[in-house]
Amino acid sequence: MDISVFDLFKIGIGPSSSHTMGPMKAAVEFVNELQHGRLLDRLSTVDIHLYGSLSSTGRGHGTDRACLAGLMGFEPHTVDPDLLSELLENTRASGRLHLASSRWIDFDVDSQMIFHEQELPFHPNGMSLVAHAGGSELSRQTYYSVGGGFIVKDGALEEAEPTIEIPNSPYPFSSAEELLALCKQHDLRVSELILENEKVQRSEVEIRRKLATIWQAMDSCIDRGLQQQGQLPGGLNVKRRAQSFHRSLTTTADNLISSSFTAMDWVNLYALAVNEENAAGGRMVTAPTNGAAGIVPAVLRFYMRFSDNPQAKDVCDFLLAAAAIGILCKKNASISGAEVGCQGEVGSACAMAAAGLAEVLGATPEQVENAAEIGLEHNLGLTCDPIGGLVQIPCIERNAIAAAKAINAAQMALRGDGSHYVSLDDVIRTMRDTGKDMMDKYKETSRGGLAVNVIEC
Repeated sequence: MDISVFDLFKIGIGPSSSHTMGPMKAAVEFVNELQHGRLLDRLSTVDIHLYGSLSSTGRGHGTDRACLAGLMGFEPHTVDPDLLSELLENTRASGRLHLASSRWIDFDVDSQMIFHEQELPFHPNGMSLVAHAGGSELSRQTYYSVGGGFIVKDGALEEAEPTIEIPNSPYPFSSAEELLALCKQHDLRVSELILENEKVQRSEVEIRRKLATIWQAMDSCIDRGLQQQGQLPGGLNVKRRAQSFHRSLTTTADNLISSSFTAMDWVNLYALAVNEENAAGGRMVTAPTNGAAGIVPAVLRFYMRFSDNPQAKDVCDFLLAAAAIGILCKKNASISGAEVGCQGEVGSACAMAAAGLAEVLGATPEQVENAAEIGLEHNLGLTCDPIGGLVQIPCIERNAIAAAKAINAAQMALRGDGSHYVSLDDVIRTMRDTGKDMMDKYKETSRGGLAVNVIEC
């Protein structure tokens, strides 16, 4: 599997790239295979089996309704978020499912969607879909949602580890050390190198157009989040704060950054707005995941609004440099909270945002790498312990804190010459090893940390 900028930045829906978008994509793929095999008209029903983290936090993360939407043929980048909010209860009430939007089948939510405590061997986010014709099994497929909306099909596990090299890319790299060497050898900035690799698959005009679309979706998500009020769904009764926070800032200040405190207010606001939208199941962009989706947009919006002379080109450069770091994190560790904890989601996103900001502020490749290293290093060991299995507490505030941390990381890197003691490669390896050693209850199962202690209190 080759990783492109557009694999990391994907338009979809909340609240989770691994628990919502991935399972929906898997269900769509399953139905498409049934159609191609001319099996769709023969089947009588479908069972959904969820394992590991998809089971333990699946209800809070919307995995159940995402699977149903996928079986109906809806995909994350086009599905109406409002449809999902009522899909589960409508299906339960009717006992019917519109498979592939072409034929109705009987479906009992409580007996045919099975939540298993155990994990499947390859990854904590496992699921199996089974089609039946009468009393016989017609087709069975197992999928793994490995973070950021990526899915891997069982039976193709030899392809599960992604390679960074886009086919025939002029500048293939598999580590930050190699990336820096290539930048130096060819006198390229980080964003320029990634752009050249992407041009193997698309024209530069198309790349810039697609990146502009990605940024438009991110920016629109911030704007929607600033306008919404009320409580987030799920039962915790978490109140949205972004709208009142925004009103307070715009009525008590002149919209200009007059102090570091005001600057952090705006960064916090943008991140909160995105992640409240995510928690509500709204339209999102993985960056590199949904749980960490507020960090990159918050820092980029901050730069585009408050820098002296922002250009459209800056958006592309920011996202290209950020993607270089996300590629390294996914390739050499993980961006899945169920696999390595929140360090893989928020930590990777913080590093990406720090690198992107450093890039548009004129950093050398060595300073960009240093900014990413600082951002990731100081998120090492971060657990994933969402209260109630919902992407709300501590997830929403955690994005705001990490966005501010990314800015600080870029500032620190720009004050230096790019030389530093700990390399980004060292930190990514440490994230991987820490994730392996981390107890499962701290990796998106809601069986440890805040998820347990807050309820007990």
